Amino acid sequence: MAPTGDNLDEQQKKDLLSFIHDDGKGFVGAHTGDDAFFDWPEFAEMIGGWFDNHPWGVFDAPVIVEVPSFPAMRGLPRTFTIHDEIYEHKNFSREKVHVLASLDATKLDYTRPNINREDHDFPVAWAKMYGKGRVFYSTFGHSDEVWNNPMIQKMYLEAVKWSLREVGEDF
Repeated sequence: MAPTGDNLDEQQKKDLLSFIHDDGKGFVGAHTGDDAFFDWPEFAEMIGGWFDNHPWGVFDAPVIVEVPSFPAMRGLPRTFTIHDEIYEHKNFSREKVHVLASLDATKLDYTRPNINREDHDFPVAWAKMYGKGRVFYSTFGHSDEVWNNPMIQKMYLEAVKWSLREVGEDF
């Protein structure tokens, strides 16, 4: 799911959360997947946070894979650079999600305006349980260039498999 805005009615919202939480189905959010439903706090709880900003715009993002054993991370190098628009997140906490990959905070330009996270914690992929369901989110995917990258395609494919319980374990 990669919405921007608020495009579900109340019944659809209820059904989506029940589908994941109660029925144990999976959810995969890509790039703008957390740039939505700002008046629906249960959505932020389910996905793990909301879009706050993209202070660096599209740039060569330095990434560190924190959990290389997670199915969606297995095809990624431990560190790499990707030319993409990376989101900063609000209502996000490592206590509520398992961060799989993040920006290398030692390589970022903090002179840019609109950097709101004082802790300099900028995750780019995470996974979590929401009730019985598995949830994966990654900020990767602003441009066709990123979506056409075999490494990112494999990451999202494995994330879908994990969310469907075809691979990996629950958290």
